[in-house]
Amino acid sequence: MPVLVIYNPVSGDGSAKALFDDHVLPLLNEHNITPDAVVSTERSGHAGKILADFLAEAGSAADEQPVSVVLGSGDGTLHELINELNNAPTAKPLPRIHLALVPAGTANALYSSIFPPTPQDAEDPIAYKLKSVRAFASASPRTIPLNLAVSVLSPPPGPRPGAKQVSISAVVASTALHASILRDSEALRAQDPSIERFKTAARQNIARWYYATAKLFPSARTGVVEVWVPARGTFRPHEASTEDEPIVDLVGPFAYFIATVNVDRLEPAFRIAPRAREGLEDGGAAALDLVIVRPMSDPAYSMDSDEARAAFAQKTGAVLGAAYQDGAHIGLRYAEDGSVVAEGDGPTVVEYFRCGGWVWEPDTVDERAHLLCADGDILTIPPGGKVTCTAAAPINDHTGFALYA
Repeated sequence: MPVLVIYNPVSGDGSAKALFDDHVLPLLNEHNITPDAVVSTERSGHAGKILADFLAEAGSAADEQPVSVVLGSGDGTLHELINELNNAPTAKPLPRIHLALVPAGTANALYSSIFPPTPQDAEDPIAYKLKSVRAFASASPRTIPLNLAVSVLSPPPGPRPGAKQVSISAVVASTALHASILRDSEALRAQDPSIERFKTAARQNIARWYYATAKLFPSARTGVVEVWVPARGTFRPHEASTEDEPIVDLVGPFAYFIATVNVDRLEPAFRIAPRAREGLEDGGAAALDLVIVRPMSDPAYSMDSDEARAAFAQKTGAVLGAAYQDGAHIGLRYAEDGSVVAEGDGPTVVEYFRCGGWVWEPDTVDERAHLLCADGDILTIPPGGKVTCTAAAPINDHTGFALYA
């Protein structure tokens, strides 16, 4: 089996090289696994180029059995790797790629979703970071297929429309507040490389509203768009989605709009889509878990104003805070006066959907509504254009990506 080791030395706190030299490579050696190459990335997008070159050199060996990649990075480097491979010219389908992840980034959403941290893990952080590598090195390695979210940014129709842009996510595709947070957190990275910079960016943006319309498409699992019903503790078909007319239309403004794939959390404790891991290890049709907050759902809403946005920011903050409480935000409700409560039978504060895809069309004058976050990469929807995001599963067991777990 071809084995490639890649690590990003500047991910997170910059400790990846020491982690690999002191722990990852000795662990592979202990299990008599000799990598064909050990490579450190040198620039943005380099991980994908490294893997593409490795596959080309491996030739038929990569076609006959899966290629194992031990990857030390954050979610952003994995995103770059997937997209670089997708864009690389090739005359044949890519082989199955099995990933042994080593969390070396800031948030490590995918890793912490596959291996939810426990109090015991905090006592031995190195052992926690080696769980996927140990799964790879075990006598009977187990893999989980990796689904993807494919986002296509389209310009407006016209006699000479511009080119479409495609971005593939393994973690998240978002607009609204989350996209603004990720955009502004990059400006804070130099002074604060920790996870706290995301909270700083959240405080800077939490009072914004985003004007757009959205369409939700059915999941291939059920044929309809589903919505979480807290009273029943399960997803049910949305009232506007039937087998004959499954598409659900939503109007803004939006405060929060985020879709996850493969993950139930964006940080070890920030469990934004708490049901998202259900059924994923069994394979099957891919789906997106979509978390939305809209001001117009608030009984206290009357009109858009600076005062209304400031007041609603407190409620959005309550949602984000409850997401740190094991995903308790999906059970929050409005009381009759618009206050946010944990119990009752009022409207839900969070609209939690499961769907096969969505379209987001931003208002032409709302600049911030044109931002798309794809695994931390910030893209801009063309003026008058839209973004379409679709869940995709590996075609078969011989192509696509899987994770050692």
